[in-house]
Amino acid sequence: MKQLTVIVFLFYSCIQTNAQDKETAIKEVTRTSYNYIDIFYKVDTTLAYQSIHKDLRKVGWWYDEKKKGYSDALEMPFDRLINLAKRWNVKGDQVTDSSPRKVELLEISDKISVTKVTAVWGIDYLNMVNTKDGWKIINIVWQSKPKFSLKN
Repeated sequence: MKQLTVIVFLFYSCIQTNAQDKETAIKEVTRTSYNYIDIFYKVDTTLAYQSIHKDLRKVGWWYDEKKKGYSDALEMPFDRLINLAKRWNVKGDQVTDSSPRKVELLEISDKISVTKVTAVWGIDYLNMVNTKDGWKIINIVWQSKPKFSLKN
């Protein structure tokens, strides 16, 4: 009977730990995704140092209304992200209270995750990795406001 009690206790502990790990991951991935938006919205580079991996690879395309087409791929490593964040909304004129600030959790595992962020500039897909320092964004693919979007 004693062995059965120990086995049941260990099984229950594992279930509880996994549930807590899942809840923690959801909370931290969500926070990291909102931090990404706020790096630019709030001109807060401290959020970048908390939430962005130093080996960041960010690539995206901006639609040019004058040319009626997208730019070539625009690359942005970590240091350029910091430089952009310092100046993009420094006057407070890039965002309003009604600017989009949306995070969609697409998939979260124990080590990696994918989220979709919608902001005033368009959409970003964030790939994150769970490091010893917490969840960090390591890859970003983005585009300016889409002309259309299809979902399954």
